[in-house]
Amino acid sequence: MELKRALEQMYRNVIDLYIDGAGDEQIAVTRFGGVPDVPKDFVWPVFEMAGSKEGPVKCLPLSFLVQFNCADIAELDKEGLLPKSGLLSFFYEMDSQCWGFDPRDKGCARVFWFEDVQNLVPADFPRDLQEEFRFPVVGITAEANDYLPDWQDFATAKKEFEHDWDQFEEERIMLGCEEDSNASKLLGWPDVIQNNMTCECELVTRGHYLGNTWDEIPEADIQYALQNSIREWQMLLQLDTVETEDFGLMFGDCGRLYFYIRKTDLAERRFDRVWLILQCY
Repeated sequence: MELKRALEQMYRNVIDLYIDGAGDEQIAVTRFGGVPDVPKDFVWPVFEMAGSKEGPVKCLPLSFLVQFNCADIAELDKEGLLPKSGLLSFFYEMDSQCWGFDPRDKGCARVFWFEDVQNLVPADFPRDLQEEFRFPVVGITAEANDYLPDWQDFATAKKEFEHDWDQFEEERIMLGCEEDSNASKLLGWPDVIQNNMTCECELVTRGHYLGNTWDEIPEADIQYALQNSIREWQMLLQLDTVETEDFGLMFGDCGRLYFYIRKTDLAERRFDRVWLILQCY
């Protein structure tokens, strides 16, 4: 019963995204793909990918993924976390497809919030952005739901139950929160493929490389991440495979992109401080 009560207290509002059907190319409309709507002085983001000791730094243009008209989805944001107006736009560098476990991955994903939608114009793709990384317009419909964490996040947040996986799964199902085949969403809890990601976000943004073991990471930093990251970090966007009759986009091997942001940065609209994680099966 104690586990059930703990789980019930962890409901979060989520905005489920259904990316399919005909898209709308009007200015500042919520959509996947196409060209982003941006201010006239917008500079297309690039990822400065560190080369080898002998090689130069590569400047790779990011791909435009998706944009959201904040006013249109405001009523779905039951917790009031997102801006009430403006356009929120997400970019990711598709050629390298960084995973986010290296501090040098900073800049591989960007999020922009354009407050004034009245003065936005369609951008031009950079000449050096490969054709395969220019995506067609796909429509998005959205609906609000309540969602519970996966085991990895629950066990990170509630250490006292870290050995109670069987009971957790049973209670989660009894509460009506089975895994959803639709796995693109704004806010809420992530559908975790591998491990908890808030600890990873905390540690890598402190400058720690996580591609190997954590043996060389100071214990104080690890403990801080384990004890506080769930409370301090918020998933902003989870983007799953996009598939229509004539288009398909997959991240890694049936993976997902997760855009994370500290809750304080979200409240201050510091979308320049997002961190991206890629997980695959």
